[in-house]
Amino acid sequence: MADEAAAWQQDDAFEEEEDIDETGYKSVKDAVLFAIEISESMLTPPPDTGSKRADKESPATAALKCAYFLMQQRIISNPKDMIGILLYGTEESKFYDEDESGRGSLSYPHCYLFSDLDVPAAEDVKRLRALVHQEEEAEQILVPSKERVSMSNVLFCANQIFSSKAPNFSSRRLFIVTDNDDPHSKDKALRSAATVRAKDLYDLGVIIELFPISRPNKEFDRSKFFDDIIYKASPTDPEAPAFPTAQTKTSTSGGDGISLLKSLLSSINSKSVPRRALFSNVPLEIGPDFKISVTGYLIFKRQEPARSCYVWLGGEVPQIAKGITTQMADDSAREVEKWEIKKAYKFGGEQISFTQEEQASLRNFGEPTIRIIGFKPLSALPIWASMKHPTFIYPTEEGYVGSTRVFSALYQTLLKKEKLALVWFVPRKNAAPVMAAMIPGRPKLGEDGEEVIPQGMWILPLPFADDIRQNPETNLITAPDSLVDKMRTVIQLLQLPKAQYDPQKYPNPSLQWHYRILQALALDEDLPEQPEDKTVPKYRQIDKRAGEFVIAWGEELESQHLMIEAKQPATSTLVKRPASRAQDQVKGDSRPTKKTKPA
Repeated sequence: MADEAAAWQQDDAFEEEEDIDETGYKSVKDAVLFAIEISESMLTPPPDTGSKRADKESPATAALKCAYFLMQQRIISNPKDMIGILLYGTEESKFYDEDESGRGSLSYPHCYLFSDLDVPAAEDVKRLRALVHQEEEAEQILVPSKERVSMSNVLFCANQIFSSKAPNFSSRRLFIVTDNDDPHSKDKALRSAATVRAKDLYDLGVIIELFPISRPNKEFDRSKFFDDIIYKASPTDPEAPAFPTAQTKTSTSGGDGISLLKSLLSSINSKSVPRRALFSNVPLEIGPDFKISVTGYLIFKRQEPARSCYVWLGGEVPQIAKGITTQMADDSAREVEKWEIKKAYKFGGEQISFTQEEQASLRNFGEPTIRIIGFKPLSALPIWASMKHPTFIYPTEEGYVGSTRVFSALYQTLLKKEKLALVWFVPRKNAAPVMAAMIPGRPKLGEDGEEVIPQGMWILPLPFADDIRQNPETNLITAPDSLVDKMRTVIQLLQLPKAQYDPQKYPNPSLQWHYRILQALALDEDLPEQPEDKTVPKYRQIDKRAGEFVIAWGEELESQHLMIEAKQPATSTLVKRPASRAQDQVKGDSRPTKKTKPA
């Protein structure tokens, strides 16, 4: 019966899987276009302050390195995403197949499309690496123009790129990296034109993200220009109240102890993570005939190297192997057609077959839905009720217009009253329904102000009665106060900064090694000799900080162990002797116990 059940689950030609397949969750295609300003200030390295940690590269170089690192990551981890690089403010102009030597006849003067918006290939990464590391390549392209570039042309150029290269992408973003907070301070006409072009991008569904860079003697002021072209509301529902989002922290060029590259990388990585939907456009039923549509995301999941295909290495050239599954009869080795296969279960020693329609009806628990049953206080949810990873849900306007407004009101009410919603959760078709708790979650910000954990609702599956068991009885031994005091000193010396564990600082070594090998093969680089493992404890630093205290704790543990053993009653370790030997010793017989031959 187990074999039949396994065969039933493996045959996906008849029906969908019963359980949620976490490896097949929907990956939303993402298109990111970098718009990096090339000006004298962006190309000027900060002054040397004598500090080893001070910035030593120009803001434009740091921005190009960020794009290079992001392109390296995407070419391996997200091969379907698109990345492009648009340089504006350059002396030369280039847009698709136009001649670089022309100026006035060009569609977008002083806009240089260095890398078109497309899936990054190995050649694109190599060209960008050459621009970053080779001065000759940079001297030809990174030349600032004498004329001020129009931001309306830059935004209109980005509009044309998104419309032609990624018209159907659900996630399209424009990353603007600049240190000029007011490009059109003296020209109201250009300022108004830029606002119109930004509205066109907003209507197209493109989100503009600003990565400002402050100069050493001037802070970047967003309110002068960029607050008018960056919209915080959802492009699909402008009237919906937008969730308060943290602004990108302004990077400082030339600050002592502040790395511009690290700051930009942190800001860009926090906004470049692709959104992965576990389910999309599922109705959230708040009451009878009152529904909104939400999308579920898998925020926390163990990432492992994914095998997308098999490669046959037996020939001269490696080829992708295509697998074909066929059913064969045991007696005649004849290929069995799909219409000949019937599925059955054993009941009372007999096999009862079901038609495909009957099996579908047995496994049908209704359409995918999230139905609110009632509300409870958050204190009613115990900490041990977590059985599986939670699902993050966020509103979408695809199913019901106005879902964002209703979702925002429900979220704020639950958060204010400290309540949770008890829901009936069917994530997708043929999935087993579960009782779950819908919990409002506050946003969590990182050190640089980036959003680490988003705000929204979390659906936590609750355990069934069979999942709850009594803990086994154990005899706990309470440590003496002297041991606790000595260990407290050790823990305080080895405490992490801010007493928080940041998993982003400790990447999966096996996964990173896998990506590093793929990256070396794709870019024709030398294979690394050994992987970098940041999870290995820093033994020298531990010994330097708390080595003597750890030794003192070990000595105290040994002394406490000896004291406990001394207090316990002594147990007899005598071995029972044979009766004949015991009687001989009682009688005083001195005969040898072992016979020996005379010499």
